[in-house]
Amino acid sequence: MRLTAALGALGAASILLLPATSRAAEMRGVTATEIRIGQTMPYSGPVSAFGALGKGEVGYFKMLNEKGGINGRKVNLISLDDSYAPPKSVEQTRRLVESDEVALIFSSIGTAHNTAIAKYLQSKNVPQLFIGSGASKFADIAQYPQATMGVQAPFRYEARLYARYALAKNPNAKFAVISQNDDYGRDYLAGLKDVLGEKYDSVVTGATYEIADPTIDSQIVKLKASGADVFVIAATPKFAAQAIRKSFEIGWRPMTFLSNVAVWISTVMEPAGVEAGTGIISTAYVKDPDDPAWKDDPGVKGWRAFMTKYLPEADQHDTNYVNAYNSAMALEAVLKACGDDLSTENILKQAFAVRDLELPMLLPGIKVNTGVTDHVPVDQMQFMRFNGKGWERFGELQTGN
Repeated sequence: MRLTAALGALGAASILLLPATSRAAEMRGVTATEIRIGQTMPYSGPVSAFGALGKGEVGYFKMLNEKGGINGRKVNLISLDDSYAPPKSVEQTRRLVESDEVALIFSSIGTAHNTAIAKYLQSKNVPQLFIGSGASKFADIAQYPQATMGVQAPFRYEARLYARYALAKNPNAKFAVISQNDDYGRDYLAGLKDVLGEKYDSVVTGATYEIADPTIDSQIVKLKASGADVFVIAATPKFAAQAIRKSFEIGWRPMTFLSNVAVWISTVMEPAGVEAGTGIISTAYVKDPDDPAWKDDPGVKGWRAFMTKYLPEADQHDTNYVNAYNSAMALEAVLKACGDDLSTENILKQAFAVRDLELPMLLPGIKVNTGVTDHVPVDQMQFMRFNGKGWERFGELQTGN
C-alpha cells in the first residue's frame, strides 16, 4: 500500500523555469516546487489499527498542499506499508531513500522498526523525525543523533508516573506487568525500576508476550497468582483488550494502569467490555475529541473540520488521528522554519530548535520543545481514569523525567 499527499507529477520543463532550481538541486528530496518525505506504516499486519496515523498524516499534508504548501513547495508524503515487520520496514525505508530520494523519514511507527532503520539512515545522512514511538532510547543523542522522539510522552516517563502514583496510595504495593517482549515493553519495566530502585526485583512480577501470540490468557493467570495489587499493562491494543478482559473474568481487581498507546475506546475498552475496564488509569497528553470538556474548543473544532473534509470515512473516535494531526503540524513548523534551505543540516538544526510550540490538539499547558541535547518534544502528561463510558482526566500535569 502506498499513500501519498502529492498533487501530481511535475513537468520537467516547468521546473527548469523556476529560479530556485539550482539551490534545490543541492538538497535531496527537494525541488523548486516539492519536498519529498517518507514513512513506513502498519497498514496490514497485527497492529493495522495504527495505520490510522499514516492516513491522518497524508490527509494533513493534502490539506496543507491545497493551501499552498510550505514556502511555496508542496509536501509529498510517501507512506508505505511495512506490515509491522522490522525487515519490511528496512526494505521499504531503503526504497524511500534510494528510489524516492526523500529528504527525511517522518513518523514511521514502531520501536523495533525505527531501531532497525536508524543506522542505515545515519549512514545515508537522512533525518529520522518525530518517530512513531515513545521509547526513551530515541532521546539518546549519542546513539540516535539525527532522530527526535514523537509528539508523545515517553513510555519510560509514563511508567514512572504509574509507580509513583501506586506507591503514594500503598507504599508496600506489589506490581505485576504484562509487556511486549521488545524495547517498547522494556521501557515500562525500566520506568518502574527508576522509581522502585533496589526493591524492584522483590516487588515486581513480569510476564511478556510476542506480537504474533494468539492470546495472553496464561500470562494473566500467572500474574494474578503473584498476589500483586498493582497491574501495569504495557501492551498494544489487541493484547491490552485481552489483558483487561481476562483479569476481569478471573476475578482479579488490582489497581490497573494502561499504556497510553492502548486507550482507544472502540478498539480496546469496548472489545474488553467496558465494565471490565471501569476504574483503569492511564495518561493523556492530547485532547480527546469525545470528552465533553472540549465540545466548544476551537482546536477540536478545527480538527473535526479537517477530518470531515479530508478523511470522511475515518473514525473520529480514534485518537490516532489526533496524534497524526499533532505530528504533521510539528513537522510543518520545522519545515517552515527551514525557509528555502532544506538541506539535511538545516532540517536537523530546526528540528532541534523548537521553542514552546503550541499545538491545538495537545492538552493546555503542554508545549513542544526540543534542543541540541533535548530530543524529547513532549514530556508532560495528565492522569485519566476510565468511567465505563469514557476517560476522565484528573490532577495536574505531571512530568515523568
